[in-house]
Amino acid sequence: MGKIVITVFVLSAYLFGADAGHEGSTDIVQRTINFLIFVGILYYILAEPIKSYFGGRSVGIAGELEKVQERLRESKHLKEAAELKVDEAIQFVNELNEATKRECKILNDKIIAQGEQEAELIEKQSIALMDLEKRQMVRSVVTEIMADVMSASDESMNSDAMVEILKKKVA
Repeated sequence: MGKIVITVFVLSAYLFGADAGHEGSTDIVQRTINFLIFVGILYYILAEPIKSYFGGRSVGIAGELEKVQERLRESKHLKEAAELKVDEAIQFVNELNEATKRECKILNDKIIAQGEQEAELIEKQSIALMDLEKRQMVRSVVTEIMADVMSASDESMNSDAMVEILKKKVA
């Protein structure tokens, strides 16, 4: 059907165009009809490809736009998730900081208590050591005095002699 229409248009254009040169008058009507036939042929031949091209292009552009919008929505979602994670991390850091402060205070208190206990223990040990040294010194002094008294027992023991021996040992 399309071939018949095209054939009729082409023949009519040929017939109308051939007549213009012989009459000597203006051929505006024939030229207008030829132009309209030419435009009709061009429209018939090119309309579908042009429509499909621009329709496909519109669909492609719409698809790309949808992809960009989807990426934008995903980016917004990822941004919100990242902000949520940042908030959680900040909260975790604050909790960790508080826990660390509490642990440091507990450890500090333990160290101070342990230091106080060690100081008390050292003080008790030094007192016990001083008592032991005193007892040992008293024993040694008594032993020396007794040895002197025993050696001096041969001589007459009077109170003046005992006082002299004690003065020597104490001094």
